[in-house]
Amino acid sequence: MENKKEKIKQKVKQNYGEIINADQLGCCSGSSCCGEETGIGRTKIAQKIGYEKEALNSEFAEANFGLGCGNPRAIAALKEGETVLDLGSGAGFDAFLASREVGEKGKVIGIDMTEEMVEKARENAQKNGVKNVEFILGEIEDLPLADESIDVIISNCVINLSTDKKQVFTEAKRVLKKGGRLAISDVLRAADFPEEIKADLDNYSSCVTGSIEEKELRTILTELNFKKINIERKSNSDQIVADWSSKLQLSNYIYSAYIGAEK
Repeated sequence: MENKKEKIKQKVKQNYGEIINADQLGCCSGSSCCGEETGIGRTKIAQKIGYEKEALNSEFAEANFGLGCGNPRAIAALKEGETVLDLGSGAGFDAFLASREVGEKGKVIGIDMTEEMVEKARENAQKNGVKNVEFILGEIEDLPLADESIDVIISNCVINLSTDKKQVFTEAKRVLKKGGRLAISDVLRAADFPEEIKADLDNYSSCVTGSIEEKELRTILTELNFKKINIERKSNSDQIVADWSSKLQLSNYIYSAYIGAEK
């Protein structure tokens, strides 16, 4: 089992590293929740999943790789001076947008296990002169952060990629301050996958087969004593996941949801 988990992790790292490398050629890997297989561009994807036009036209637009399934800031209610953690921060798009909301007195920390993504995010931060963000190479199951140091955790279509989701939320609880909040956009499973879909590892790194059912997620959060748990399916979920593949009828198996909770 451990060998399988490690194989999945390495596959995810490889595929998301390839996204950065492919970007130099003006394209995107098909082995991610990117939408390129259906010919939908990044900006249109981002608009569909909930990003404001202003954000997509901002200086941070080049950090948008169209990899999300929602806009976690929409439910985060960020306040000036807060410390925000972005789990699976990628090239930094959500982190940069959050940095504007928390202001100079606040801070945003991005954690990602893919070296190429962290390097790209740091490059974007330097290019745009963003001082209140920090990008760290690390794994969301083992956060290199102090206990009770974070006000808000955001994440966008990343936790489904972890092979140990309970450990992710255990770490999230550890680093959150009392009263700290989860503001997550992710995919959940609506039905069991056919064997041929499960057998393809690319479907794991495409934000498909790593998804869990809402019932399992609620159990994890409840066992960890999170409060005010709220899981809401996005109204346009079918349209969002349909963009990820023109071959698989993904809306039969997964849906995009906002996940909120409080420590």
